[in-house]
Formats: sequence, C-alpha cells, structure tokens
Amino acid sequence: MSARARALTGVIVMAALLVLYFVFAGMRAVALLTSGTPVAVIMGVALLVLPLIGAWALVREVLFGWRSTQLVDRLDAEGRLPDDLGETGPTGKPNRDTADSVFPRYREEVEASPGDWRAWMRLGVVYDACGDRKRARGAIRQAIRVERDDISGENSH
Repeated sequence: MSARARALTGVIVMAALLVLYFVFAGMRAVALLTSGTPVAVIMGVALLVLPLIGAWALVREVLFGWRSTQLVDRLDAEGRLPDDLGETGPTGKPNRDTADSVFPRYREEVEASPGDWRAWMRLGVVYDACGDRKRARGAIRQAIRVERDDISGENSH
C-alpha cells in the first residue's frame, strides 16, 4: 500500500471515529443538559464543545495534508524535488546522514529566496528526511502560505 493510500485510510478511519464519538457524546450531552443540575449542564456543554474542537483539528490536518500533497506533486511534476537525499532505506525514508549533509543547501536557498514557496517546500522535505518533523511541518506551512499569497497576488492584478 502506498504512503498516500495509507494516509487516506487513516483520515477516513479518524473521521469515522470522530463521527461515532459525536453521536455518543451528543446523546450523553443531551441527557446531561436536560438534567437541570448545574454541574451536569456544564459537563453537557463540554461534551458538545470538545468534539467541535476535535473536528476543527481534524479538518485543519486534512487541509494541511491535501495542500502539502498538491505542492509536492507540483514540485515533482516540475522535476524540482530534492534529488540529493540518497537512496531510501527499507522504511522508504532517505538516509538521515545524507539528508543532514545536504540540509545547508536548502536552508541557504530559503534564506536567498524567502518568497519562493518551492524553496520552502524543498526545505520541509529535507527537514522531514532529517527527522525533524516539527520544523518540516513549519516549513511546509510556510510554503503553503507563500504559494497562497502568490496566487492571491496574481488574482488581484
């Protein structure tokens, strides 16, 4: 199964579980809200609010995955994905030492062109290959913002 198929399966399972949680939490929340006891009413409100926060987080992550996949696909179509990360290991990930050695090149590329979404996206891919998921997500989020700003700037002319 491809990484994209596994991710899609994960999203579908999480969404289904969230819907199931909504149903059960909603039934319990209604029972608590109609009890009339102040503590129970507060708990009922919490049971309605917390799933909404979960839904917001799920939607945010799905949108992030969708947009980042679009940008990676565009880079791939342009032949501009990092190609100096070496051979991938059994897990499908590049060798971390190789990724660490080429990292400065991609960091310098972003420093030289901070308004280029492609540079940010490549930096995110290399951060991920280096094992730094937090910075990878940050760089990819920046790539999404810069690319979105590019599109809105083009549409305003």
